[in-house]
Amino acid sequence: MKKVLVIGYVWPEPNSSAAGSHMLSILRLYKQQGWQVEFATPAQRTEHMVDLAAEGISSRSIALNCDSFDAYVAEYGPDIVMFDRFMMEEQFGWRVEKNCPRALRILDTEDLQCLRHARHQAHKAGQAMTTADLFNDIARREIAAILRCDLSLIISDFEMALLQERFKVDSRLLHHLPFMVNLERLPAQTADYASRRHFMTIGNFRHAPNWDAVLYLQQIWPLIRKQLPEAELHIYGSYPPPKATALHNPKTGFLIKGWAIDAFVVIEQARICLAPLRFGAGIKGKLLDAMMMQTPSITTPIGSEGMHGDAPWPGMIADDADSFAAAAVALYKDEQAWQVAQRQGTELLHSRYDGKMLGARLIERIQDTAASLDEHRLHNFTGSMLRHHSMMSTKYMSQWIAAKNAGALRG
Repeated sequence: MKKVLVIGYVWPEPNSSAAGSHMLSILRLYKQQGWQVEFATPAQRTEHMVDLAAEGISSRSIALNCDSFDAYVAEYGPDIVMFDRFMMEEQFGWRVEKNCPRALRILDTEDLQCLRHARHQAHKAGQAMTTADLFNDIARREIAAILRCDLSLIISDFEMALLQERFKVDSRLLHHLPFMVNLERLPAQTADYASRRHFMTIGNFRHAPNWDAVLYLQQIWPLIRKQLPEAELHIYGSYPPPKATALHNPKTGFLIKGWAIDAFVVIEQARICLAPLRFGAGIKGKLLDAMMMQTPSITTPIGSEGMHGDAPWPGMIADDADSFAAAAVALYKDEQAWQVAQRQGTELLHSRYDGKMLGARLIERIQDTAASLDEHRLHNFTGSMLRHHSMMSTKYMSQWIAAKNAGALRG
């Protein structure tokens, strides 16, 4: 039985974020292989975290900058270690290599943090993202983590191309893994056009692109409401701050609903999902959930990026407030176009997000890489160079903090 250790940035919250849902799907995939899976994280527990024990997955709290992790990982003896985002590889990668050198090291990027950061900075500056924006300090850290690992999971084909073409990362270090959808659980039929009303959007309020989308909807919604005076916009998401709830306005139909007990229920009740994302990275769980509930969506080029290839978008794509509002109104009023968008979403799920097929490909890639690990690492000279002691600033900083903390305890 293979032993897998997943080192998480946070505890998985599949009902709060797409990242949490994606993480849980990977954990379940590993369990389905008959592998022993343990999830460890330095993060604080949260009210919406998944019950890992119910999934047959053990869990452990670990400390940053503490030698206790060395004893823990050596005793556990994993065959595979997966880091959740590059920050966890920075913190624990060198400790894993020191204590379990034969363990296959996988990085789950979730989405490229450097791309999201670059777009956010460019958006705040009111300009298009440049190469200088992209080649930032976060990129240097993130690409270094990718190169230090044996395999990195990349969620969108756009980011696969970006890594290979702009950052010159060897394709042998990358594996394209979108969200894995269980097609057998898709509803054969959902609420029809006539029984649905209103617009909705959903997203964790702590995620900067989602909060920006809510602010952008403050500009877009009056344009929609002017043409559809009875329509409402229902805004769902976990952890709404006071600045978000202050936007709640029943008179204008701009309704901050907060936490949704069942996201699929509220998505199915709406006629259209709105996702006016102006920056971000990866692929968008809310838009995938909309497809699953056969709810057409209006989004931006950023929102649809890496999600549909050459296939038509199941709804409409617009890049400014006026065209976004016009698209939303047009689709809301056109039952035939709405039904076509529904079918396009279902077709997209089957062609690009088949969980069984994607999961099988990942397991095959892991097994092939593990079987030829020495040769695989031999070809990754840049990675070995980045693991050399002269490049280990994170390692030595961590050791200094651990020694300092130990000295403080003795004193």
